[in-house]
Amino acid sequence: MQKFKVISALGLGLLFACATQAQMQFDDVDITDTPLRGSVHMLQGMGGNIGVSAGKDGILIIDDQFEPLAEKISAALDELGSGGPRYIINTHYHGDHTGGNAHFHTHKGSTIFAHENVRIRLASDDSVDEAALPVVTYEDGIKLHFNGETLHVMHLPSAHTDGDSVVWFEQSNILHTGDLLFNGLFPFIDLSAGGSVSGYIESVKSLLEKVDENTMIISGHGPIANKKQYESNLAMIEETYAYVQAQKAAGKSLDAVIQEGLDEKWKDWSWSFISEEKWISTLYQ
Repeated sequence: MQKFKVISALGLGLLFACATQAQMQFDDVDITDTPLRGSVHMLQGMGGNIGVSAGKDGILIIDDQFEPLAEKISAALDELGSGGPRYIINTHYHGDHTGGNAHFHTHKGSTIFAHENVRIRLASDDSVDEAALPVVTYEDGIKLHFNGETLHVMHLPSAHTDGDSVVWFEQSNILHTGDLLFNGLFPFIDLSAGGSVSGYIESVKSLLEKVDENTMIISGHGPIANKKQYESNLAMIEETYAYVQAQKAAGKSLDAVIQEGLDEKWKDWSWSFISEEKWISTLYQ
């Protein structure tokens, strides 16, 4: 019994230390605003990039990062207009894109929109507050008319997850891809949540058909992109996927492919969350 108490105390200490470290990370985060075109802005902090429409109709945001950043995001939005966001669109269910849902719904009265699978996945997680659940869901998409813009919200099946949406601002010609673009980075494809590499590739191809050389692209993670850069991201995925699948077809194990690694030219695409090893593992599976 004494041993159990010691282990429990150590475990609680580690949990407290991790929680404290995480909070310190959030304390150090600054929310930056990048004006784009018309009423559209991009906010960056920690987590998925936030798209913003701010104008005479109020504020609409696309994604809302982590819950501990909600007050900082609110302060940044206050600089763009009075009151909190009237509407929130979630591009998918991951916590770095939906963490602020409950705060904004409870304290600002925000109405949350998302694909129906986003609500299903959030509702199945006991740690998610009911106030964080989307109240308007759709299957294929929805159109919003706000601040002089027509926002086309479109669902892409089996890509990053099974509930991905992108948002195209028609008048400003701006596309928010959610996590269908990690600009200059190996992407995270959530195989456990209905995502697939082949589906991701097909979804990106379909989006590239909709954009032109003047389209500004808000990535889920990373800087603003244009069509050429989006094409470069797709080329990386297709080339590395073909390579890893060829190695697999030749009978090589996952460990062997990881040991061999990818071409040196992809070295700079590795980052803290998706290393080369993790990306190879995703491609192999």
